[in-house]
Amino acid sequence: MPPTSSKASAAPKAPKASSKASPPPRPSAEIRRVADLLKQVSDPTRLQVLMLLSENERNVSELCTELGTQSQPAVSHHLSLLRHGRLIEPRRSGKHNFYGLTEAGRELAAVVHTVIG
Repeated sequence: MPPTSSKASAAPKAPKASSKASPPPRPSAEIRRVADLLKQVSDPTRLQVLMLLSENERNVSELCTELGTQSQPAVSHHLSLLRHGRLIEPRRSGKHNFYGLTEAGRELAAVVHTVIG
């Protein structure tokens, strides 16, 4: 038998992969906006407030009554976060602020209604 060359029997080598992987693509502005909206309602109380306001406007006292165990300062804090996220907006009437959903808040509430069933 003739001797075989070690080069002839070696399998061809695949090209080496680059040691530096390209960074993952950045999320689009729209994806970041939706992620921010979802963060706003990641708290069960804020989500409940959003759903109550999807029925009709309410003031802080009404929300405190409907939420039961939440104090007025706690409800006001949740409202502030939802307002900052542009999911709700206040409407002044006499001495009271009534809160209602913005267009983004209505859209998010509709999605939640769909998920809940």
